[in-house]
Amino acid sequence: MTTKAEMNRSEIRPREVEAAFLLFLVAIALSPVSWVLDTFVISPSGFDEMRGETGEDGAIRQTVLSAGFTVVTTALLLLFALAMRRGRTWARNAITAVGALLLFVLVNSVSSDEYQPEATAGGLYDLVVGVSPVVLIAGAVVLMFLPTARTYFSTTHSE
Repeated sequence: MTTKAEMNRSEIRPREVEAAFLLFLVAIALSPVSWVLDTFVISPSGFDEMRGETGEDGAIRQTVLSAGFTVVTTALLLLFALAMRRGRTWARNAITAVGALLLFVLVNSVSSDEYQPEATAGGLYDLVVGVSPVVLIAGAVVLMFLPTARTYFSTTHSE
C-alpha cells in the first residue's frame, strides 16, 4: 500500500533519479536477454556445448539451474531499482556496489591473458554484452549522486 508521503515523494522525484532508474532497468534487462541468446540462439549455443559435455540430462539440469540463478538475480536487481526509485539510500548503495563489482569483473577479464578480442560479429556481441551493463550502471550511479538526487535520497533515507 502506498503511503501519502510516498505519493508526495513520487510527485517530486528528480529527473536524475528517474533517468537512473531507466538506465538500471535496461542494464537489468540485458542479463536475461543475453542468457537466452547465449544458451539457445547464438551458435555454438551453450545448451549444445553442455549437451556435448554432460549429455542431455546434464545439459537440461545445468540449464534449469542457470535459468533459476538468472531469475533470482534479475528479481533482486529489480528490487534494488524499485527501492532506489522510492528514495532508499541502501538501494542506491547496493546499485553502486553492483556497478563496482561489474567494473572489477570487466577490467579483470580484459586484463587477463585469456581475453582475445575478435574482429567478428561474435567478438562484437561479447563486447556489447560485457561492456553495456557496466556503462549503463555507471551512468545510473553518476545520476544518483548528482546534487538533486542526493537531496532526494537524504530526505528519504530514514525510511
